[in-house]
Amino acid sequence: MTTIYLDNNATTKIDPEVLDEMMPFLTDYYGNPSSMHNFGGQVSSHIAKARHRLASLLNAQPDEIIFTAGGTESDNTAIYSALEAQPGKKHLITTRVEHPAILNVCRHLEQRGYEVTYLNVDTKGQLDLDELRNAIRPDTALVTIMYANSETGVMFPMQEIAEIVKDRGVMMHTDAVQAVGKIEINLQEFPVDYLSLSGHKIHGPKGIGALYVRKGVSFRPHLRGGHQEHGRRAGTENTASIVGLGKAAELAQINMEIENTGVKHMRDVLEKGLLKSIPEAIINGDTESRLPNTTNISFKHVEGEAILLMMDGFGIAASSGSACTSGSLEPSHVLRAMGVPFTFAHGSIRFSLSRFNSDDEIKVVLKELPPIIKRLREISPYKDDDSVEAPTRPCSC
Repeated sequence: MTTIYLDNNATTKIDPEVLDEMMPFLTDYYGNPSSMHNFGGQVSSHIAKARHRLASLLNAQPDEIIFTAGGTESDNTAIYSALEAQPGKKHLITTRVEHPAILNVCRHLEQRGYEVTYLNVDTKGQLDLDELRNAIRPDTALVTIMYANSETGVMFPMQEIAEIVKDRGVMMHTDAVQAVGKIEINLQEFPVDYLSLSGHKIHGPKGIGALYVRKGVSFRPHLRGGHQEHGRRAGTENTASIVGLGKAAELAQINMEIENTGVKHMRDVLEKGLLKSIPEAIINGDTESRLPNTTNISFKHVEGEAILLMMDGFGIAASSGSACTSGSLEPSHVLRAMGVPFTFAHGSIRFSLSRFNSDDEIKVVLKELPPIIKRLREISPYKDDDSVEAPTRPCSC
């Protein structure tokens, strides 16, 4: 059975051109780039090339790029660096809809005596910028706000947010893992101090990411040890993956127009077709300001996990809006923050497309999903009850 992969916000297929560029560094050129001999030292020039490619995608300077093991490490590094550089400041600002790589760090910091303000979102998943302005205090060390939401694709007005924060003299970080490669980001004009990204979201390998640190910004390394990354991130360089990330960045820059035309068109056809053929379905999030590849649709009175299981029988891969797959019926924290009614939030499905999808694949989904929803509604115990509330049992994930 051929897989119709529509879960690209979770991870992406490695572009064959990326894999081809990586392979020599897994076979012939396996030397340590920090070695004095030429066999290892020759590898360092390829790392430099990857750094230039990634900097070009972001319109940044190559020496502002630090390679990491992924988005989570980049997020953690940015937060802890900002706090360590400002030991007298004990307040952070974030949002209620961040990735766990941000939210769980903030919760950990609260246990260590820090205070965190969690900004609310409205029913479209957007922020109230006056709430942000009012939340900034003299002891605010960092504002960390994602560029685009991984579940809904909603994009915050990051240029305006960054300008508000920087006008108050506060450090700014954005988790741009979902946005990089899909929309243009110009760090010469976008005044953030830190930006996180991940290779496997842009058709690169897993286990590699990067942190942008604006030149002149105070920085404290999160991993200490050797001199790698100019002393900013210790550990022998993951050369093959770094090379792969560099190639993926180059290809993302080349294909960004496709993301915003071809991929967006497929997303819109899928979305409009499902809304037309399935009653009591809604789009979650701001449809005017979102990533071109993402739609989050809720189907009333059905379970997201059941939809996924039945779609999987047709080879269709997507993701649900539930907090985990361990059996909890608790909807995602993002949809809860947006106030999506439980009768809809529980049946939310995220479709996230890529340039490797096709019109024929969208046609298959439009054919197979409406009967799935109809069948699940026929057997739903909640189909005639709009008063059902979310279960109170805790999530075990």
